[in-house]
Amino acid sequence: MAERNSVIAFYDERVLAHQPDTEASFLPGRMDRRIRQLLSSLNDPWKYPEHAGRLNAIRRLLELEPVPGLRFERGASATREQLGRVHTSSYLDHIFELRGKNAWLDVDTTAVSDGSVDAAQVAAGTAIAAVEAVLEGRTEAAFALIRPPGHHAEPVRARGFCLFNNVAVAAAHAQAALGCQRVMIVDWDAHHGNGTQDIFLADPSVLFFDIHRASPFYPGTGHLEETGAGLGEGTTVNVPLPAGAGDQAYLKAFQEILVPAADWFQPDLILVSAGFDPHPFDLALNVSYEGFAAMTGMLQDLARRHCQGRLVFVLEGGYHLVSLARGVKTVLDVLAGGTIPEPGVIGLTEVEAAARFHRQAFVPDGSDSST
Repeated sequence: MAERNSVIAFYDERVLAHQPDTEASFLPGRMDRRIRQLLSSLNDPWKYPEHAGRLNAIRRLLELEPVPGLRFERGASATREQLGRVHTSSYLDHIFELRGKNAWLDVDTTAVSDGSVDAAQVAAGTAIAAVEAVLEGRTEAAFALIRPPGHHAEPVRARGFCLFNNVAVAAAHAQAALGCQRVMIVDWDAHHGNGTQDIFLADPSVLFFDIHRASPFYPGTGHLEETGAGLGEGTTVNVPLPAGAGDQAYLKAFQEILVPAADWFQPDLILVSAGFDPHPFDLALNVSYEGFAAMTGMLQDLARRHCQGRLVFVLEGGYHLVSLARGVKTVLDVLAGGTIPEPGVIGLTEVEAAARFHRQAFVPDGSDSST
């Protein structure tokens, strides 16, 4: 068993080669024309939100504020066989044909640049490397700092900035090559992980729990009634939330839905599709850094109770550079044994002290109105 609170962050600079540029010349065709029409209809210039600066911001913060005990390791590139466990051969053929090219893949703003296919393979392979480190006992927990993200990628389709479904590739590898029987995937990104759900919809050996902003928010899936299909009925758990939902809603869902589901499912490994766009800076939901810390602590407890602490985080969304970097560091702090602040309590002690300080100014004759 790995040492308690040991954590490795996996990072590979090759993922920075994914650099879609809306000003670049893309492959000619109907898709390009449709995208150009959509972009020209916007009032403001549109820039590709998923860019290399996201990981650069995370690395910069971790250099300025190191997490005690955190180790870094380099990632790896996924093989076609590993990708083929969750994506069809025809889809992989299509993506690999785009190596070295600029192209639009979907009207929901998924694009590739000349380095994107290689970067996407490294992203998926680095998620696998993180899982291998945990299952081999080299660390209790790991965080794959990767891009492009993956949870919108379906077996036959790129969507939502995603080319390969990184967390699904890692889960399938854990089962096919590393002896895991049951894998639980928790997706707390603000957007529903439609691709992950689609891949494991009928698979009873993967429990998929997704808490997200409800439809019609992108991608419009993840309704409460979507609970799996066939033998997988009951192993898909969706918790759609209204705009503005925050710490209390997320933690209540974890306590009253996720914990009982995990106790029933008894996973061998817990994977987390960790998007940081639920933070208010991304204008979708209202989860604080303390909320991310509390959720991480609950997942750490579940992993220790059910699967020897085996817990792997895989980066998904989060596009405001400050909240993204700070959110990732918050998670790493908890995984490395840091204290977990209580959401909603931050600042109360200071307010109480300030109230005592100012009270005399508002009470006649110096009497204490609290008595």
